Amino acid sequence: MNTNTLSPTEEHNIATAEAFEKHLASLRDMPQWWLDLKKENWLRFNELPTPHRKDENWRFASLGGLSLDGYRYGEAAPAGETAGAVLGRSAPVENRAGRLVFANDHLIDRENVPGELVAKGVVWLPLEQAVREHEELLRKHFMAQPIKLGSEKYSALHAAFCSAGSFLYVPKGVEVELPLVALHWATAENAAVFPHTLLIADDLAKVTLVDFFASHDRSARNYACGVNDLYASPGARVTYISTQDWGADSLAFHLNSTQAFKDAAITSLNVNVGSRQARTESHSQVMGEGAHTEMQSLTVATGKQEFDQRTLQTHFKGHSVSDLLYKNAILDDARTIFSGLIKVEEDAQQTDAYQTNRNLLLSPTAEANALPGLEILANDVKCSHGATSGQIDDEQLYYMQARGIPETVAKQLLVFGFFEEILIKLENEEIAENLRETIRNQFART
Repeated sequence: MNTNTLSPTEEHNIATAEAFEKHLASLRDMPQWWLDLKKENWLRFNELPTPHRKDENWRFASLGGLSLDGYRYGEAAPAGETAGAVLGRSAPVENRAGRLVFANDHLIDRENVPGELVAKGVVWLPLEQAVREHEELLRKHFMAQPIKLGSEKYSALHAAFCSAGSFLYVPKGVEVELPLVALHWATAENAAVFPHTLLIADDLAKVTLVDFFASHDRSARNYACGVNDLYASPGARVTYISTQDWGADSLAFHLNSTQAFKDAAITSLNVNVGSRQARTESHSQVMGEGAHTEMQSLTVATGKQEFDQRTLQTHFKGHSVSDLLYKNAILDDARTIFSGLIKVEEDAQQTDAYQTNRNLLLSPTAEANALPGLEILANDVKCSHGATSGQIDDEQLYYMQARGIPETVAKQLLVFGFFEEILIKLENEEIAENLRETIRNQFART
């Protein structure tokens, strides 16, 4: 079909053959294996069914808001005042080892890592450059981890359209003291973006990566489908922190996958405040003995927002630990869904695995749904799971108001106390304070 004859709906629908062919045409100078991978995933996207109410992975989720109609891919990079404004807001971490800034999936600013890190073999590149220059690593690791929590269709769409993202490789024994930072912006109404992060830490390496996702216009309608793949080789230490602040009328997916090998440690923290409807899927895989993974999340849900959180902790090897703590503060008519599973394979003896979901309900119409679960095939393990939902303590609220603190401010302070259990553990105080500011801003919008 000639694109000039498309109906208004088709013209603005990312999930059309015309949109995909246009994307491929813009990548003619890319390696053939990369183009073939995109074609395979486009076919897979079209073959996979859309989520339905009988699908346990989508239990409690609002399926009516998942339509892709009206979203466009390939918006131009911002220029002039908009570009300047975006770059002005792109310094959440001042003390950093490097930075990449993307807008509408175009790279608009780049800070390379210092020369001494380059000399040690650290690679920090935009994804498209890494595809050309580090084919072996990309073919081995790019989206090689399985998506098992319900969004396989959207994962395929991501792989079909993905072009913007960060690639970080840290060689054996190298420690990067300051964090690397990547920022992804949507600056056009109805823009679709597909941010990607691929981090590979070799043996005994240590690194922190910070991702920031946001719409330039807080009221914007955008579609975001992001993926990150984190690999911690034996003895490596990886910290990953992301902030999601897409526009208030946006639909967002973020699919997180980690693999921790022998004696490695991965800590991931996701802070969520943006979008109309956001779904996060996180799969932590313990691949070696002595590995330790921490999965943490802080969410402030307001208005009629829906945050859908699905997690899986898989232990393939024993003598290992995984610890999950998800905390949600829910206001107004907002709702959250948490569905988590700990799976311990037969060979993973002497595993310690923990899963906790805590929900703080800040209004009588706030809603929290929790579905924790265990699947244990080994017989010598320590595993526990639990979920709680409760309101602010009336006595604490009264005590603060009696001392002249307005109710809204008092609730905000109590939420910070609720979240501080996680924030206080961050080694980088600048990052921790930035996350606190993100949470303050979300309360300011209520």
